[in-house]
Amino acid sequence: MENLSKIIKEFNFDQNISFLGISISNFFISILILLTFILLKGIIKKIIKKKISLFFRFSEKEIRDSFLDSIDKPIGFLAIIIGITMASNFLEAPEKISSFLNNINLSLFTILIFWLISKSIQPLTKKVRNLKFIFTKDLLDWFISAIKILIYILGFCAVLELWGIRVGPIIAGLGLFGVAVALGAQDLFKNLISGVLVLVEKRFKKGDVILINGVVEGSVEKIGFRSTAIRKFDKSLCFIPNYQFAENAVTNITEISNRRINWIIGVEYKSTINQLKNICNDIEKLIISNKSVFQVSESTPVIVKINEFAPSSIDLLVRCFTKSNDYNEFVEAKDKLAYEIKKIVEKRKCSFAFPSQTIYLEK
Repeated sequence: MENLSKIIKEFNFDQNISFLGISISNFFISILILLTFILLKGIIKKIIKKKISLFFRFSEKEIRDSFLDSIDKPIGFLAIIIGITMASNFLEAPEKISSFLNNINLSLFTILIFWLISKSIQPLTKKVRNLKFIFTKDLLDWFISAIKILIYILGFCAVLELWGIRVGPIIAGLGLFGVAVALGAQDLFKNLISGVLVLVEKRFKKGDVILINGVVEGSVEKIGFRSTAIRKFDKSLCFIPNYQFAENAVTNITEISNRRINWIIGVEYKSTINQLKNICNDIEKLIISNKSVFQVSESTPVIVKINEFAPSSIDLLVRCFTKSNDYNEFVEAKDKLAYEIKKIVEKRKCSFAFPSQTIYLEK
């Protein structure tokens, strides 16, 4: 302070000139102090983050780096708050203005504290090792978002209390307002509860491919509070209200253990019994021998039998399961099997049937 007073004297500021009871010289120096902290914000951030990293030196590097990255902006805000506090203290303002500035400083520090807490939640949850086994990633994200909202509300209430505004009556009024809103927003709460059930029951997670008959089929991109974002196969983004997952059957295609091939192959009626038996046996042997592609077990049997006598064909049922549940590999397996079945039918001197009609003309 003494050095700043000397600087003021050197520049010959008139101490009697004032604005709102604040010396112009003090006002000018306060601006210089604030500008200095703004310019030095980067250096102050590095110093503070270095001290914090020493505190977390026993933690894993990934957790420490994630924590430091998350609090980067709040630390920069801290440097500016320190500058604002020092600048306001140097003003030597009258009591009313000084009280007002103190409230601003306290409010800024309060905002900073709650901001730091909200930013610290997600990195610190990684330190709790068993948490990911209790909750799914999507459910954990929900809880973190809910806690952050609660922290923001508490921070807002704390700032109001600093300015002498009683929060209790406001909360009571909001409670009555909330009841009125709840009566008119039943769909919102229905979607919210359905979303929670989806996450708790682990019906699907982000990245899964799901199917709701008559509604949508695609990949889950985000599970929100009210709706779920699903990327359809045509790459369009579709938002489905969460209640749809509670009221409709949801097929999680990603969780398929083995994809099934289920074909009906029609051959002509002129085919002999030996030809039909040979075709069925050849197809069955082909599938069983190709163990790298097809899964053959009690739970995934191979069935190649005559299914029925259709109007225009003798229908053969071919049912088997692929080893992989990957869609591209499944399509490739079907493609190869189709070629081989055609070769077998042609080898046995048979032909595929097609819908036809015979017309008899009487003379």
